[in-house]
Amino acid sequence: MPLYKRITINHATKVLIWKIEEPFEELSKGMELTPLCRERVDGMKSDIHRRGFMSVRHLLAQEGYQDSDLYYDEAGKPHLKDGRFISITHSFSFSGIILSDREVGIDIEKQREKILLIAHKFTPIEEYRTLANNDALVRKLTIVWGAKEAVYKLYAQPKVSFLQHINITDFDFEDQKTTGKITFNGETNWFEFEFLEFEGFTCVYTLRQIS
Repeated sequence: MPLYKRITINHATKVLIWKIEEPFEELSKGMELTPLCRERVDGMKSDIHRRGFMSVRHLLAQEGYQDSDLYYDEAGKPHLKDGRFISITHSFSFSGIILSDREVGIDIEKQREKILLIAHKFTPIEEYRTLANNDALVRKLTIVWGAKEAVYKLYAQPKVSFLQHINITDFDFEDQKTTGKITFNGETNWFEFEFLEFEGFTCVYTLRQIS
């Protein structure tokens, strides 16, 4: 399938989402990988991870980039050689990237009841007990988790705890946006988030605000 969704946030910031329906062989056609990335993808045991990896290269191609334009720092954070900022995500049958002239973070998550079992590890679960049903609780927790993942990717500081250091402001589903803060090492930084839901998945993204 070609590009699933493109969102233009501003003149310099775009979100691109790919629905992964093609087999690995088809996704690999015409895609040149660096020797390091070729070794990396060849070593992946999971077919969906291999397909996710290649689908991200198709998303890069949508914006005129090749695999060789992308590199990762020691912490595993992706960067583009031309200085633009990028964040990457992949979950089951969807992958996504966000590109900007500012630091960014993005996360896609599948909405699953499994999140109810781990929610206490990343957010005070009692804050969400007023929700009408399990489906709503799963949706909200998935958005909160995605927001924390997205801002964690942007902030990129070791030892940041989802539960202790990142707080997401409560929100209504129809708003499709919220705020949050990271309080760490004596500093507090606020962020704005936008989210969307599609086919049982949630995508959340954020970009660093201009002070």
